[in-house]
Amino acid sequence: MSKKIWYLPGPFHQYRENVKELAKEYGLRIVDANVTEDREGEAVDVPEVTLRQAAPVPVLVIDGQGGVDDAALQELIDKLNAERDSVVLLIEAAEGLAPLEHPGAGELPIRLFDALTSIHEGIASLKSKRDELLGEVESLRAEVVRLTPAPQSNGSALDDLTVVQIKEQLDAKGVGYKVNDSKPELLALLKAHQ
Repeated sequence: MSKKIWYLPGPFHQYRENVKELAKEYGLRIVDANVTEDREGEAVDVPEVTLRQAAPVPVLVIDGQGGVDDAALQELIDKLNAERDSVVLLIEAAEGLAPLEHPGAGELPIRLFDALTSIHEGIASLKSKRDELLGEVESLRAEVVRLTPAPQSNGSALDDLTVVQIKEQLDAKGVGYKVNDSKPELLALLKAHQ
């Protein structure tokens, strides 16, 4: 087997370098060293990588010794439970299951509330703009209909006129006709004087 495997402990996002690009550049295949003990085909010439510096996360250690203030610990637990409950309410509001209300306290719930409020305002603004544009579209459509010339009459609209309507139009144009003329005769006179 060729020695083209780079056994590198994962997760790969913990490295400053783009290890996938490096592996491609060196012609290597990456295998997570944490998931196999086998090192068959391990490459000797592998790129140097460095770990990212992660910010330390504060950790509360309870060792059962008498040095922990039970009241302070209970207060911290109560505060965390209240924040959790506020976050749950905000999630329910985002899902449409409850109204969006300010949580009152807690850094994370207030930040989440502010983010949800911004999103809500953005959506409301988009809806308003959409409605405005729809009104504009309807106005433009009406203007297009108004400006579009009517189709030229090929006589079919005249054919739908009654004898009385034809006589009224002939009278308006000052065209003479016989009282006992038939509809086709009257229509021929009207078409001739269009």
